[in-house]
Amino acid sequence: MNKSILSTAMALTLSASAFSVSSAQAEDLLFTPGEDSRFSWSSYEALKSMDLKGEKISVFGPWLGSEKEHFDHVIAYFEEATGAEVEYAGSDSFEQQIVIDTQAGSAPNVSIFPQPGLAADLAAKGLITPLDDKIKDGVVTDYAAGQSWVDLATFNGAEGEKDFYGVFYRADLKSLVWFSPENFEDAGYEVPKTMEELKALTQQIVDDGATPWCIGLGSGSATGWPATDWVEDLMLRTQTPEVYDQWVNNTIPFDDPRVVSAIDEFGWFARNADFVDGGAAAVSSTDFRDSPKGLFASPAKCYMHRQASFIPAFFPEGTELGLDADFFYMPSYASKDLGNPVLGAGTLVSITNDSKGAHAFIDFIRSPIAHELWMAQTGFISAHLKANPELYSSDAAKKQGEILRYATTFRFDASDLMPGKIGAGAFWTGMVDYTGGKDSKEVATSIQKSWDAIK
Repeated sequence: MNKSILSTAMALTLSASAFSVSSAQAEDLLFTPGEDSRFSWSSYEALKSMDLKGEKISVFGPWLGSEKEHFDHVIAYFEEATGAEVEYAGSDSFEQQIVIDTQAGSAPNVSIFPQPGLAADLAAKGLITPLDDKIKDGVVTDYAAGQSWVDLATFNGAEGEKDFYGVFYRADLKSLVWFSPENFEDAGYEVPKTMEELKALTQQIVDDGATPWCIGLGSGSATGWPATDWVEDLMLRTQTPEVYDQWVNNTIPFDDPRVVSAIDEFGWFARNADFVDGGAAAVSSTDFRDSPKGLFASPAKCYMHRQASFIPAFFPEGTELGLDADFFYMPSYASKDLGNPVLGAGTLVSITNDSKGAHAFIDFIRSPIAHELWMAQTGFISAHLKANPELYSSDAAKKQGEILRYATTFRFDASDLMPGKIGAGAFWTGMVDYTGGKDSKEVATSIQKSWDAIK
């Protein structure tokens, strides 16, 4: 999904407001160290061994408003324990500004990347500092699907050598199917545990005279992106992570039979007129913000809606998560033995101006306490296995955190990692053409031709 759309949706979800107070001016610590036994205070106490008095650390990232406020509250603990002074600055033009700053030699000590692709570009130019094996091994051990997170932060350096360049912090979850618990209960439906069961439930709902899915691809100039998320989830459920990565990097062509098969898997749901509210012809013209509303109609216009964790921002006012709406993990095939893959996103914390304080800050970010301090506020999902899930601020966040904890593979949104003209261009429009009736192989070949044209 296009990251600007996601940022807007998340802003609505969190009701963000302007916040300009620096972390150095933060109020008292939100949670008194040592008082609430749910927190990993031992990892906070360990910070005190770092004597960073007089050390100034600049941190730059995409978080503004309430997100900046939450992060400043986290930073305050690092400052209190180490004596360092940390200045976080957020910008909605982070992606453009960090390129300018690194190339000009005026980069912050630490940068927080919304996507690993930009970090990879800077690493290839020698503008990011590699991290040592101790940090990498810690991520493998401490994160759910830890090797996946390491792989996502491993890039080619300026000399072409592969190195590990960052620690992922805040995660977003996309592999979710939303539903109304009341509608499921009234109809006697059970939450499916496998893709085979999900497909069987889809057909059962039709046999019962109802419509199983609401799907909308409309998004103004970005129309089509929800379909790319569907295809990405289905690629992870029909192919190995290695094949997914080859697709993202175009080391296998877009019209490879395995990719075409995943597109057809999406078509099984979206191109069957009986399966979708309004019929297959309505899929491309229905705005993605309006499509989940069918869950709440009386009688229900649909029973399920696949979308990322931000979608409650577009539910009817007053909708209570866990009561009026809930979600389940978009299941994998029992027959394919590919584990529990999860599609999502996350923020990568890297060193862009090397210093003692920058390395200490990375150590802090990968510690359980850094995750728990934001978890206990709001708007934060963590893949850290040692962060206490009892500290999540809501049942919905806790449930999403559990999905991440049981993931065997984690992969980023493929379209966000592809070149812009493909991931935010030909792939979007190709999916619109496909839902409109074009052959999957023809669509995939057209996308590959667009990719070949920009190489």
